[in-house]
Formats: sequence, structure tokens, C-alpha cells
Amino acid sequence: MTALIWSPFANKEQAGDAATTLLRENLIGCANMMPIDSVFQWQGEIEQGQECGALFKTSADLLDQAVCRLEEIHPYETPAIAGWKCDSAAAATAAWLGSIGQPGE
Repeated sequence: MTALIWSPFANKEQAGDAATTLLRENLIGCANMMPIDSVFQWQGEIEQGQECGALFKTSADLLDQAVCRLEEIHPYETPAIAGWKCDSAAAATAAWLGSIGQPGE
């Protein structure tokens, strides 16, 4: 089963560093990074700014481990990290992500 993780970062470099770490540790198969405009509440104030959103693709078996590791390496003091199992995915995508972390991968 396929799973996804979403998290914003201050910039593309930080998102890329996190993605590279998770890829090297065989916790994800891919990451997509995109510029986003964010509006959020932080320490009682409403703020807005530009961030880099990252969507990490992994297997359901690795989801909890990948979320925990991302929380460890994320540069934000209180990172917003959400992970979920996908209800449906293309067969080839599910097979590819299901092979992440397996011997020979």
C-alpha cells in the first residue's frame, strides 16, 4: 500500500536536504517540492509567507518510521508533518513504492 507525507519547509534547499536524507535511508521513493503561500497561526499571531511544500512518497509499511525521521531532521521548531495511507494508487506506483527498503533496492 502506498502512503504520502506532506510538510512545508522554509525553502527548497531545506526540503531537498530532507528528501535526500530520507531517500538515502530508504524511507521514501520520491519527493516533490513546490512553492506555496502559507497563512498560519504561530505563537498567537496570524502570519503569512512563502514556503516550499514537500510531498514525500513511501510505502504504508514505512510511513510511521519516515514521519518520525522527518520530524527529527526537520529544521522547524514545530514542523507541520502529516502522513496518510492512500486509498488507491496505480499498480506500478504501488509496486515501486512497496519495494522501497527491500533487499536489492
